[in-house]
Amino acid sequence: MSTGFRVAADIGGTFTDIAVFSGQALVATWKLPSTPDDYARAVVDGICAAMRQLGAPLGAIEEVLHGCTVATNAILEKRGARTALLTTRGFRDVLEFRRIRIPRLYDPLYVKPEPLAPRELRFEVTERIAADGSVVTPLDEKGLEPILRQLAQREAQAVAVAFLHSYANPAHERRVGELLRAALPSVHLTLSSDILPEIREYERTSTAVINAYVGPPVAGYIESLERQLQACGIRGRLLVMQSSGGVLDAETVKRVPARIVECGPAAGVIGAARQAARSGHADVITLDMGGTTAKTSLIEKGAIARTDEYEVGGGISLSSRLVKGGGYALKLPVIDISEVGAGGGSVVWFDKGGALKVGPRSAGAVPGPACYGAGGSEATVTDANLVLGFVNPDALAGGTVPMKSALAHAVIAEKVANRLQVGAEQAAWSVFVVACANMMRAVKAVSTYRGRDPRDCALMAFGGNGGIFAFELARQLQMGTVLVPPVAGVFSAYGLGVAEVEYSQTQGFLRKLADVEPGELRQLAASLRRAVLDRLGYPEQRVQFSVQAAMRYVGQAFELRIPLSDAVREDFDREHEKTYGHRMGPAAEVEFVALEAIGTVRDQRAAAGAAPQRRRTLAAASKRRAYFGPQTGWAEVAVIGRESLGGAPVAGPLVVEEYEGTTVVPPDAIARLDGHGNIVIRA
Repeated sequence: MSTGFRVAADIGGTFTDIAVFSGQALVATWKLPSTPDDYARAVVDGICAAMRQLGAPLGAIEEVLHGCTVATNAILEKRGARTALLTTRGFRDVLEFRRIRIPRLYDPLYVKPEPLAPRELRFEVTERIAADGSVVTPLDEKGLEPILRQLAQREAQAVAVAFLHSYANPAHERRVGELLRAALPSVHLTLSSDILPEIREYERTSTAVINAYVGPPVAGYIESLERQLQACGIRGRLLVMQSSGGVLDAETVKRVPARIVECGPAAGVIGAARQAARSGHADVITLDMGGTTAKTSLIEKGAIARTDEYEVGGGISLSSRLVKGGGYALKLPVIDISEVGAGGGSVVWFDKGGALKVGPRSAGAVPGPACYGAGGSEATVTDANLVLGFVNPDALAGGTVPMKSALAHAVIAEKVANRLQVGAEQAAWSVFVVACANMMRAVKAVSTYRGRDPRDCALMAFGGNGGIFAFELARQLQMGTVLVPPVAGVFSAYGLGVAEVEYSQTQGFLRKLADVEPGELRQLAASLRRAVLDRLGYPEQRVQFSVQAAMRYVGQAFELRIPLSDAVREDFDREHEKTYGHRMGPAAEVEFVALEAIGTVRDQRAAAGAAPQRRRTLAAASKRRAYFGPQTGWAEVAVIGRESLGGAPVAGPLVVEEYEGTTVVPPDAIARLDGHGNIVIRA
């Protein structure tokens, strides 16, 4: 077994987190402010600092595992490539028409987001393929010549090609791709038949356009990171987290960058699933609260919930068949995560009716909350937590982020307390409660709105702020158990370290179940497995496959994904009843929509990953005052380290301070440390 190091680096809106692995063990962590002007700089600086802490050479790093927000930010900030779309004649405006649903039903003035490919860069091509793959209208190659000239004249940086029914016959798309590569070799090209060979022209077109739009910024960022890593002596291969929860080599990510659009929250869920299974908890809802957002996901019977119905760039990011139209459709495998703008840096404000609001705008890493003393002038959640006594009034992250307590009290008094005409502690508590309410929406989006009861689950909280809010959120949702895992504040970096190399391939397959022969399914599944193996580049004996079927009752508009098995009809009926509360009778016909093969490379180092352990001891136990709402008021709390908790329950109030984050145990709760290093909190 190799004795080299694997280093995981996760970029957040406020902090960049580093975790260093040697063999199966997590041996070091590091936390530093993100660098928005060049996110790669914080990654390299953090890796160098963590390796110095170990006294190990940078040349000993064999792998760098990375989770980033560059693709998401390109969409949110509208800083992607200048993107063109080539589509079948008559379908130029499919991105404008979208779907009939809008996210706010009673808002007559709602304005849809502008397409990522503007109309002057959308071109119609004379060609037509039928749904069965036959050619209705041959491709007019001569008509492409003026389009190619216009693409050059209008300085298109990326091009997406999405022809009608190309999932059934990609010949026209492939030929146009050849002509584009010959005429415009520097343009980032995406063919919809390569990235999403499935039905639904809007979702397929939107996904192809997203891939083209984020392609140049993602490629530029990855190449910059590779150069900076090599410049400081790090030669290990670079793997990037995907939205689906697996990691993929950097070169493949450059070709299919849409696969990392929602990769930021995915790593934490991977780590949570590993830690939950190790700790004997099969049903868990995760809460990942950092500096900018709070993310939730469901782990059910040990399995991570995944979906391919997702929208990005729409305020709250979530997968939902009911709430659509607020963002851009991304129909690629993603972990089913709901995300809201509620983090430590989320700005406190008041709407026109005078109601207190928290987020989604964030103070970020620069200037950060007012208490950072870096020029922030707006009240944030972290400022409120400091006033409440929940966070260290002197410094965070082991002293690396100094805190200015007076600035937090001043900004909460000026911007919140004066407006509410209450004391500073009551104002700060109001901010705390509103932030909890925001996160409750995210928890319900992955549980209640999926037909699951959150009371049946434990709440696993991580991120720098997850442990502060976890118990209050669990109380409101009537969840009985809170788990705060080791190294919770850098838990997404830990998740990166235990994630496995993975790739998936889908293929449209619109056929009624009764009309499909078992041999036909086996043949298609084998073809998809070969495509996955070709992309992964690993020996077949090291790859474990699973095949899923997207299915629905005939006449339905949406499908459910279930593992492909001999009892596929019964499995589908059961999942439909679980999700929607009912199933159709035996006479109701069921049809396939698509098949997906997922290949996972088994790496014993990552798969065996030992439970994360704390590597830093902070200052000795102390005491300070904290405010727990108007009913309890101020209380003196013991401030301890995780190692001070034992197996016997300890009554709150407590504040557990660690290098990576903080956990709050209120007066009416008890906490203990289980055999796997988790802080377990119960009422």
